[in-house]
Amino acid sequence: MSERRHVMPLPLGDEIPFSKGLMARALVVTGLDPERSYLIAHRADRDLADRGVSTLDLDRLAELAADVIGSEHASTMIGRLKRLSALQQLEQPLLLLVGGATGTGKSTIATEAAHRLGITRVTSTDFIRQTMRAFFSEEFMPSVHYSSFEARLALTRAEEEESGDAAILGFLDQTRNVVVGVQAALERAATEHWSLVLEGVHLVPGMIATEFPGAFVVQCVVAIEDENLHRGHFWVRDYATEGLRPLEKYLDALPQIRQIQDYLVERARRYDVPVIVNESLDRAIGDVMDLVLRRADQLVSVR
Repeated sequence: MSERRHVMPLPLGDEIPFSKGLMARALVVTGLDPERSYLIAHRADRDLADRGVSTLDLDRLAELAADVIGSEHASTMIGRLKRLSALQQLEQPLLLLVGGATGTGKSTIATEAAHRLGITRVTSTDFIRQTMRAFFSEEFMPSVHYSSFEARLALTRAEEEESGDAAILGFLDQTRNVVVGVQAALERAATEHWSLVLEGVHLVPGMIATEFPGAFVVQCVVAIEDENLHRGHFWVRDYATEGLRPLEKYLDALPQIRQIQDYLVERARRYDVPVIVNESLDRAIGDVMDLVLRRADQLVSVR
């Protein structure tokens, strides 16, 4: 059964009456945080009432937004809002691939992007790995029985001696196995016309197909440049999950996790895949939304 993205109309111009709720939702899709989106929408609603009119244009919205978020951010927001109409014109399903090493915030970014885009299908490559564990024994496929940063433990001594980089060698061995399931999931989504957000460390640029007939694909890699900030993410996650994941395990493995991140970033640059630096969650989400909107705009422009 075909499933389209849930598209919200833009309450601009004479065709659609202004709606504070619809405007706030549209601004959130551009990457603006919900609080400031609602504040701008509220000011626009009050401005229309003060002027005794029922429709709003982009120029006036830009002026109102500049008072809230500054002229530079308002200009960026308006540019993204213009490209949002291009996304709404596309009938193809969107396959959004958010890669990145453990602890970079990719899961949070992917989930938030899916919510803003109206996409209900969100999954992870680690879920695929866990599913494969149930079907393939450790003797038959050892690498999928370890976390990505521990996959080196599945290597035989001969395999480990082939390379001086056991962490990367083990990770790649695991990725080659998991990618089989990843490709199947993407092909199914494209065939069934489903929009999908897929996140995970196994989305290695150059190792997965990103061309699917009838779908448009946006791929990125999330990274944290500052090691202390990266370490802090694990502390935050430990607090948020009440210790569900063993903190020390991740902190002890941080050198291997950073090593895998460096490899992913290098591959991203080699294959021209955008790298989203996650220093601020709101900014990173905005950057991902901008990638989607720009890609949609390109597709509409070449029609």
